Amino acid sequence: MSSHEPVPLFSAQFDLNSQEFSLSGILRPLSPIEIAETTTLLEKSINQVRGVLYINVKRLIHMNATAYHALARLLVNASRARRDIRFVVVTSSVVGWATRTFHHLSAIEPKIAVEAYDSAFYPGQTFVENQSFIPILRTQTKMTWRHERDILPRHGMRAGIAMADICCGIGDFAVLVHKEFKPARIVALDHSAVSLDYARKVAADFDIRDIEYTYGDASEMLLEDNQFDLVTCRHSLQIFNRPDILLKELYRICKPGGRVYITNEKNSHCLGEPRAASIQWTYNEVATLFSHFDMDVEMGPKSRRLLRDAGFEAIEMESFMVSNLDGDPQDFADVVAAWEDVYAGEMSVRRGDTSEFIKRFRQGFQDHIFAALHPKGYAGWPIWAASGRKPL
Repeated sequence: MSSHEPVPLFSAQFDLNSQEFSLSGILRPLSPIEIAETTTLLEKSINQVRGVLYINVKRLIHMNATAYHALARLLVNASRARRDIRFVVVTSSVVGWATRTFHHLSAIEPKIAVEAYDSAFYPGQTFVENQSFIPILRTQTKMTWRHERDILPRHGMRAGIAMADICCGIGDFAVLVHKEFKPARIVALDHSAVSLDYARKVAADFDIRDIEYTYGDASEMLLEDNQFDLVTCRHSLQIFNRPDILLKELYRICKPGGRVYITNEKNSHCLGEPRAASIQWTYNEVATLFSHFDMDVEMGPKSRRLLRDAGFEAIEMESFMVSNLDGDPQDFADVVAAWEDVYAGEMSVRRGDTSEFIKRFRQGFQDHIFAALHPKGYAGWPIWAASGRKPL
């Protein structure tokens, strides 16, 4: 946690419908008496359920030995007294100590299981964590920044604000924002340890030391409510199978009156000339491929609806076309080559596509590269940028 963040409050809740007892915040009592209300609530919860009781500690940031022993003793005793109940402690990979600590209970009492949160909201995470994806992200940001640098002030970016870049990836967007707009505070969060390692290296290369890079689950962030004037989340909603859950979290950490800024694509609208038909076929197939893995790379034009459904107001939306006319055409060709490596490589193979399909699939990317580098050619990649204001 950053020194800028207030110490989270502790809370305990029980939801009978889902048979889930949840703990969140920091739990550091000096004696078991201090958490008597919590242990009493847990005992009442146990008495109201049958089958499975879930003990959700995904948002429990810290817990001392006094609290752990009080809760562990209660769970072990209950598991022996109530043979009709199983206990499942749900932890998160973001809070690694919780999995290790509660795992000891499984050895003591087999009816207590510990399940680490398995990133179910990240169907595309393994592809993103593949280091071969890093060149895509770096070159993409280089090209989109030429447009976003002008767009961002219309969506709430200005000097002196507190901003969060959620799903920051390799962190180069946060670095560019830091240099161009000079926010007072930047928190950059991502679920990929590989990407964050790279992000910290990029910041060090630029001698930037005041970006707070944070490992975290974007759908269960350990960030307090109402902290940021601007929350950015670029090209990431489209790789969640439940974008509504991520938007709910972006809304939560945004200050009332602040804005949430998102960018998304519509891959089937990628285009090029010459060889337009081959290019169009391949990008239609890209959309289908991502859909197979529960990702929606056609999300761009849906941004207004998504923001409105999440409760935002004063929605601003615009689109721009990244093309081979933006600077060096080789940059565009490099982006497409990286797409081909991942999409027609690991993803297509994992879906089980035939060699004939993959050959045609790759040809479309090669034709897009040809169009980008052709002296009379044109190649484009459309992106939608949108933001919404959190009501006061």
